[in-house]
Amino acid sequence: MIKVSNNIDLKPVLSSDATLLFSLMEEVYASAYSHFWTDKGAWFVNSQYSKNTLIKELSEENAAYYFIVVDKEIVGTFRFVWNEILKGFVEEKQLKLHRIYLHPKTQGKGIGKKLLFWLEEKAIKKGYKMIWLDAMDKQIAAFEFYKKMGYRYHTHLFLPFDLMHKEVRKMSQIYKKI
Repeated sequence: MIKVSNNIDLKPVLSSDATLLFSLMEEVYASAYSHFWTDKGAWFVNSQYSKNTLIKELSEENAAYYFIVVDKEIVGTFRFVWNEILKGFVEEKQLKLHRIYLHPKTQGKGIGKKLLFWLEEKAIKKGYKMIWLDAMDKQIAAFEFYKKMGYRYHTHLFLPFDLMHKEVRKMSQIYKKI
């Protein structure tokens, strides 16, 4: 376990955690994004949190994948990839925040903020200059959270998923220099 704060720890996700990860994300992802999908997000959870996808993601050399543990309870996931380059910033040493999901019962309690500060500190110690991520424009609370944390718009793309409602497919790539 990695200590983030007094009550927040990170527990590495292992391939043997596939069932736990899948169950957690069925609940956490659905609570935030089910309205984005014609199938309530089932296809996305099944494809992104399958055992095969987990094994592939765990094998990525520059990636780190954790369960977020608050007061000894697993409440979300946190994944980032070192040296993932955002187009247009090739001169910067940077990392991508690939996923951060928190159970709704924990949102608004400063956990996301503490995790981002922890990641920034870790990145600065390793000589990184920038963190970036893809944020869903129609997930207003999350998008506004990143803006308050100092992230700025760079560009956007539209997700190609057939089961996703067209009006929610816009995803912005945002970044923060650290």
